[in-house]
Parts: sequence; structure tokens; C-alpha cells
Amino acid sequence: MENTAIERESMEFDVVVVGAGPAGLSTAIKLAQLAQEQQKETTICVVEKGSEVGAHILSGAVFETRALEELFPDWKDKGAPVNVEVSGDDIYLMRSAKSAIKLPNFVAPKTMHNHGNYIISLGNLCRWLAEQAEALGIEIFPGFTASEALIDENGEVKGIITGDMGVAENGCEKDGYMPGMELHAKYTVFAEGCRGHIGKQIIEKYDLSKGKEPQHYGIGIKEIWKIPTEQHQLGKVVHSAGWPMSESNSHGGGFLYHIEDNQVAVGFIVDLSYKNPHLSPFDEFQRYKHHPIISQYLTEGERISYGARAITKGGIQSQPKMVFPGGLLIGDDAGTLNFAKIKGSHTAMKSGIVAAETIFEALSQEIPAKTLEAFSTNYKASWAWKELHMQRNFGPAQHRWGNIVGSAYCFIDINIFNGSLPWTLSDKTADHAQMKKASECPIINYPKPDGVLSFDKLSSVFISNTNHEEDQPVHLKLKDVSVPIDINLRDFDEPAQRYCPAGVYEVIRDDDGNNPKFQINSQNCVHCKTCDIKDPSQNITWVTPEGAGGPNYPNM
Repeated sequence: MENTAIERESMEFDVVVVGAGPAGLSTAIKLAQLAQEQQKETTICVVEKGSEVGAHILSGAVFETRALEELFPDWKDKGAPVNVEVSGDDIYLMRSAKSAIKLPNFVAPKTMHNHGNYIISLGNLCRWLAEQAEALGIEIFPGFTASEALIDENGEVKGIITGDMGVAENGCEKDGYMPGMELHAKYTVFAEGCRGHIGKQIIEKYDLSKGKEPQHYGIGIKEIWKIPTEQHQLGKVVHSAGWPMSESNSHGGGFLYHIEDNQVAVGFIVDLSYKNPHLSPFDEFQRYKHHPIISQYLTEGERISYGARAITKGGIQSQPKMVFPGGLLIGDDAGTLNFAKIKGSHTAMKSGIVAAETIFEALSQEIPAKTLEAFSTNYKASWAWKELHMQRNFGPAQHRWGNIVGSAYCFIDINIFNGSLPWTLSDKTADHAQMKKASECPIINYPKPDGVLSFDKLSSVFISNTNHEEDQPVHLKLKDVSVPIDINLRDFDEPAQRYCPAGVYEVIRDDDGNNPKFQINSQNCVHCKTCDIKDPSQNITWVTPEGAGGPNYPNM
């Protein structure tokens, strides 16, 4: 977050929002609505690193409309892309590659019940929210990264610097070079999603995680398939736990949602607390699709899209303070996902609504406060915080006792006591620190993809529409270039080549199998952030590439 001496153009706003996801757009929209109601001119800018709003948005997604209704009570009349109501809710315990038990709904934590919810494309919802935002006079800048926070001499955030365009891999300026702009703001809101690049720095600079437990994460991998009409059941939701993760004593589960146009969204979430460095989340997902419960829908279908994104799942025990001098951290940048519901969009949106209400109140004062301490009180009084507090023991219980016993505990905690048991379980070991030495763990031999239900990483990245300008600085930074071979390869068989779902990291050897070299194929990166999270040496830092780079998800 060092401020540069380069002469840059600047623009002034009341509020700058970083990230056009559900949290960021909700902040901007609610703030504009309040300003319009009170006839108070308020300038708002939203910066989005994707080529368009929604390009980098990936989620399941079963959606709870509570926060949307607060923003737009008439969202149906306005044509929000929220059309497919859940028609069935199946939960399976996968016992093996062939068998499964369908669980009665009453034995699942009630937070997993989806009656009244909708299956949506979160990317399309964000595109629609962006249209509503622009109609309210909000300026949205897609294709622009927030490369660093602007910090003044008093240690207060005063805005951001957008990324330079036209810098070569060697750091030289290419033809058409354009330096980034300074966007100044009275308040800056970071809504970058899980493991936000600047959010991570803000948490460290202002010690926002003091007294909190380490954050915990999962990696979600998703595909969209077009399937035969006779196999499609509009609105049907399938969730599962157990196999294949049970084979490695790891945690995770799958989902399959029947969406519009004879399509299904199928995906898999791997808890990044796993211990075996030989495990590959991508390959576990490919195996999952061969289970009869899942393959019955995909057979004779066509895979049309692929993507991956990390999720923040530590709950309130891991949630950093969301307030710092000059701004706020909201949404998954701060970890507002409700893992017990496997949903985070509604809570992210509510955090944005609370942020907007707090900011508007501050802007209405004769001398606005530099630090929005009122947000902490307002957020804790919201239904979003109360919901997260009720499910606070879900994640730690799963880590401590596994899916079956952990879920049994959560049934008692959530269904019977509504989360009011007078204790909070702890989960104090960071995910990257869970990994064991490769020599202590069994090697996992994954089957080759059949090209019908299972596929390789490169063909998958191809249908994610991922692209980066090739001649630019590598955005996956190694703190020490010797670590991948000298430490990670020796101790962990360099797990980056397996935990990355996009084939970014490779260990290359000569014809005799000697002289290993660590290769970074940054062009493949789908911006999931798993490497920044799971690297056992914490040697990889994900920074923003040139604006508009990365995946271009059409319907995720």
C-alpha cells in the first residue's frame, strides 16, 4: 500500500466502492437511494476489475431475497433475474463412489432448507443491480483494478489508485501506457470478495483481526451443463456430503441445481483445511460427477462453462473488525458468508446496506467522522449479524468432528436451540498450517478424465473465457523464489500444482526427471485466490493484474 510518486490525474467522490459484486453494488444503490430521498447530492463511484460487471462473479447460487427486497421491494416488477423458485430440496450422504443415502429434510440443520429461495446466476443479478445503480446516477468503471489504497499522512484511507495499463513484463512502459488514476473519497468501501487484494493489506495495516481466530476458506468449483429435457427438473436442488472427500478424511460437499433453459449448475466445495498435499480439489470434483446421483442428470449433456472461486467461511469468530480510518470492509472481504446455509449473497448485500446507511448518516453531519465506528454497532444490530451468530458453531463443528457427527451437533445447536447454546467453538489453526508433509500422507491416484463427464484443467480454463494481456508483470508474486523447489517440493511435493484449479503452477523437469523448475502460467489464472490462501509457506501473494484480465463468466 505504498503511495507512488508518479504524477497522476485524480477524481473526487464522496464514496468510492471497490468491487461490483452484491455487497459493493448494494452499498452504492442504498446510498444513492438515501441521497435521492433526502435530496442530498452524493457522488458515488464503483470500480470493478472484470471486463464487465458480473465477469468475475461466481456462486452456486441458491439465493435468499431478503436483502434484495429491502433494496427493491418491487424487484419482480423491475425484472430482476430471479425467476426459478426452488421446487425440491434433496440432501445426500455419499457413502462411496456408487452408493448414497438420501437424508430426510428434518435431520438437516434448518439453515439448509431452501423453501422460498431461488436458483439464480449471481453474475446476472449483479449485471441487473449495476443497471439499477447507473439509473440512480452511480458511476461504474468496469475494467479498472484498484491496485492500492491511498493513505494520507494521518494514516487514513483517502481513496484508491487504479492499476497502470500498458506495463510490460519487464516493468517497462509499452506503447499506449496509461498510468492509473487517483480516486479520492471521503469514504472508501472495499467489497472485493474473498481474500481481497487490498482488503488483506488493510486488515494487516490496521490490525483488524486482533483478538480474532484465523479466517477459514473453501474452494468452490462450478460448471454449467446443458442437459436433455427428460433429465431436467426445474428448480430442483441437490446437496451432498461424504464421498469423495471422506476417502482422504477431508471435508467438503457438492451441489447440483436445475436452472433455466434445460441447464444445471453442478459444483463442489473443498474445505481448504485439508491435510494431504496430494489432494487436488479439481480432480475431486471430476470424480464427484461420476457418482450415479449426479451422473444421472449429466449423461448425454454438454458442459458449457467452468469457473472457480474461494469462499470465506470462518464465521463471526474469524470476522475482522470492519471499520478502519476512512472506510469499511464489507461482504466476503470481511467474511460475511453464512456457511451453514451455503449462502452469502444476502448477508453480503445486507452488510452493504448497513454500510450505506452508516455512511449517509456520517455525510449528513457538519463534520463527518473519519472513522465510522457507528457501523460496528449498526451491523451487530442487523439480522445479518444475528444470523451469523446463530450458525457460528457450524464450521468449527465440521472441522472438529467431521460431516456426520458435526452435522448431528449442528442439528441440536441450530434446530433445537436456535444457536443459543452458551458457548462458541474455536477453530484456531489456519488452513495453510493444516497441511502435513507429503511423506506422511498417502498418494492419491486420480483417474484420467474421460472427456464425457470429467475433463482436464486446460480444457476447463478454455471455457471460462479466461484471458490476460500476455506481456504484463506476473500478478502471482513469490516472496522468495527459492521456496517452491527448496521447501515446498521437498516437504509437500509442491501442492500448488494440485490445489490450483486452473493449471497455473507446474513443476517442470528435464528429460531425465531432474533439475525441477517452478513455472507460473499466469495467463491461466481464474482469480480464485486459492494459492494466496493455501500455500503452506505463505509465499504466494495474489495481486491485481491489468484491468479486464481474468475470466469472463457469462452466466455464473
